[in-house]
Amino acid sequence: MDLSEIPVAMLAIPSALIALGWVANTWIRVKHGYPLENSWGKAVYPRNDQAVERVKLLTQENAELRAELGSLKDRLGNVERIVTDSGYHLTSEIDRLRDKSEAN
Repeated sequence: MDLSEIPVAMLAIPSALIALGWVANTWIRVKHGYPLENSWGKAVYPRNDQAVERVKLLTQENAELRAELGSLKDRLGNVERIVTDSGYHLTSEIDRLRDKSEAN
């Protein structure tokens, strides 16, 4: 079989489908914020001022949220300690008995 006998369409169609798939894959990755890759498979990140500013803002927000989470953990620990404290149980039991005596 000679190469001249192979129709051009048999070679062009698969090549076009591969190229279209590559374009679609790249578009989806960009749309969802995934880093692009160079020919060696290493991530390529955009180097514009807007991206750098966005990273700074996200880093700052992340630090603020971590601080708030730490504060909430401390507050929750205090609430747990109060609830599990025997004095709290004693006070709630006295209140319950007081409510029963007022109802009678």
